[in-house]
Formats: sequence, C-alpha cells, structure tokens
Amino acid sequence: MTTTETATTDVYHHNVPAESDFGYAQAIRSGALIHVSGQLSLDAEGTFVHADDFAAQLSETYANFDTILKHYGATRNQIITQTLYMVDLRRNADAVARGNLAYFGDHHPASTVVGITELTFPGQLIEISFVVDTNLPA
Repeated sequence: MTTTETATTDVYHHNVPAESDFGYAQAIRSGALIHVSGQLSLDAEGTFVHADDFAAQLSETYANFDTILKHYGATRNQIITQTLYMVDLRRNADAVARGNLAYFGDHHPASTVVGITELTFPGQLIEISFVVDTNLPA
C-alpha cells in the first residue's frame, strides 16, 4: 500500500500491477470526499480470483472496499453512492441484492446498477465503484 498526500488530496494504492499498467489509483481523497475506483475480486497480490463465482467475487470485492475504508478511517455508513457493473444482470440480481443488504445493513447509499456484456478478466462478473463522504457520522 502506498499513499501520496498533499494539502487537499490523499491517493491510495494497493500496489498491484494493474495500477501501474493502466495508470490509476484505487482511491483519491479530496476534501471530505473519497472517490474509489472500481473494486473487483483481486487478492492482495493483484491476481483475479473466483472466476465465474458471483457470490465469492462479491465477497472479495466488499473485502477490498473495507481495506480502503480502513485506510481512510471511514466506515460503510459514510458511503454515499455506489455504481455496480454486472455481467448477466438478471441472473445475478438476487445475489447482488442479498450481498448489498448484508454489507450495508440499515445504511442505504444511492446506487446505480449497470448490466454489461463483459468486464476486464475472463469470468469477472462484477465491479463496484463508490464515493465516501467523511463528513457523515461513522
């Protein structure tokens, strides 16, 4: 994990190959807002795991959320919006709804779900980005 800080920003990296290969940060904080890039089922080494297993990918993706939230001292209750990109949306809609309710509990961020034909890795079924407002109660 690497962090670059200036007076107004804090950039977070998992230090996985995709970040340098593609040229992006996992998250960037600007003021009270944290914008988090699409998270997916990558393990600590940056290897895509759980091909074609929607529930396992969702669980790994949420674990990656938690790593980023912990870095910033934020909580799930401060996530204000999420965008979910899903392959085979109709088949996986119930599973994502159950996972979302389990992850967020009584907190309900604004959400957009987009059905798509494919994602980066073969067997990748979901990717989720989100925005956190650290001014909200943790």
